[in-house]
Amino acid sequence: MSTEPIIEARAIEKSYPQPDGSTRIQVVGLMDFSIETGKIIALLGASGCGKSTLLRILSGLSQPTSGALFWHGKPLNGQTPNVAIVFQSFALFPWLTVLENVEAPLEARGIEAVERRKRALRTLDTVGLDGFETAYPKELSGGMKQRVGFARALVVEPEVLFMDEPFSALDVLTAENLRGELLELWLSKKMPTSAIFIVTHNIEEAVMLADRIVVLGRNPARIRSDINVRLLHPRDRKSPRFIELVDYIYKVMTEPDVEHAPPDAESTGEVVLPAGGLKRREPPVRSAKYQVLPHARVAGIAGLLELLHDRGGREDLFRLSEDLVMDVEDLLPILEACQLLGFAWLKEGDVQVSKAGAEFAEADIQTRKVLFRKAALENVTILKQIDSVLKRKSDHAIEEDFFRDILDEHFSEEEVQRQFDTAMNWGRYAEIFDYDRESGRLVQSEAAASEAARAETAISQNHSPTSTPDA
Repeated sequence: MSTEPIIEARAIEKSYPQPDGSTRIQVVGLMDFSIETGKIIALLGASGCGKSTLLRILSGLSQPTSGALFWHGKPLNGQTPNVAIVFQSFALFPWLTVLENVEAPLEARGIEAVERRKRALRTLDTVGLDGFETAYPKELSGGMKQRVGFARALVVEPEVLFMDEPFSALDVLTAENLRGELLELWLSKKMPTSAIFIVTHNIEEAVMLADRIVVLGRNPARIRSDINVRLLHPRDRKSPRFIELVDYIYKVMTEPDVEHAPPDAESTGEVVLPAGGLKRREPPVRSAKYQVLPHARVAGIAGLLELLHDRGGREDLFRLSEDLVMDVEDLLPILEACQLLGFAWLKEGDVQVSKAGAEFAEADIQTRKVLFRKAALENVTILKQIDSVLKRKSDHAIEEDFFRDILDEHFSEEEVQRQFDTAMNWGRYAEIFDYDRESGRLVQSEAAASEAARAETAISQNHSPTSTPDA
């Protein structure tokens, strides 16, 4: 049996030019990646780390900035590989019936009407949608729409099936049901597919389904862990081996600057870290080294601190995620924000509230604003810069584009907007500044101006002579 991968990426990276053309922002760092026959591969990582970008490169939808993609050992060279993609948003044509939606990719490939009808009906039967051939998407539930998405992808008999967060738009029970059905089709070999590549934010989903789990770091995307899962199907969520692997991945994702010892290779998986020593063959690009704000709102930060404080100030991250009925993708940015502000920290899988975090959780509404402002100005670079500039300007106001230009030097266009929105949310709550979206101007708030005046008065008094020196 051949061990040659179906798809192999060699020394790929993806970067985007800045508007001025002088620099490039690297989104996917230099890496090798392969998709092997007979495996379900799950790709995990924090929001915005480049998971979907990597999927698009591996599936042939997007070209890497440098490096090469190989299909069964031969350069792809712009050709379309035999792959199909299932999207999170279903992406069905609302004016077509279920059957016509499934036939659409076959028609695009020039398959005759009789043959495509036969294949579409057979695939719909496989995914349990027989009897709904003439229904329109608006008549279907979310789970049924995603089944149509599965059928439309499988009808072309792809060698590799790519899935971009296929269950995240569904309710918990429907998602669980579809995961089981997907696994059943795969294990019973009822799918005309040699490998599945699934992007997910759900750690348990990855451990439940995958034979191999790849965890990405970010800014730029890089492989942090590559785990071969050696758990037999069906897998028990409550088994010690399952829990151990889930806990390990939680730590890798929530503590990006710490190298964690992998679980026992014989019991839960073996971790193969990416080989080093690759040299860039392209001019160096600049990755985002500027401080990254987690995309979390103040209400989420406050809610998490209150909950932790009520539980004695410490809680296991895995249990916290379960109790909140939140995926790690939703919880991580809030936790990262708490850590950045000095309100909490993560140690050995437990979230611990700091003294400052406990004070915030106990405080009234106005005191919380003061504590948040203090934490933000001590720990958040962009808010320090805004505060400093506004204090020094004679009119205590400045155009938002000034700060957008700063962010633009470090982030992609989409991430600039996300960073700016988060900074505005935090800064306005903390009364560091007021922001008028229509005029695009930031103005020092009355609270910040009063605080600055008090500070200047205190400095002046501290440096005033208490007595007149002798001449």
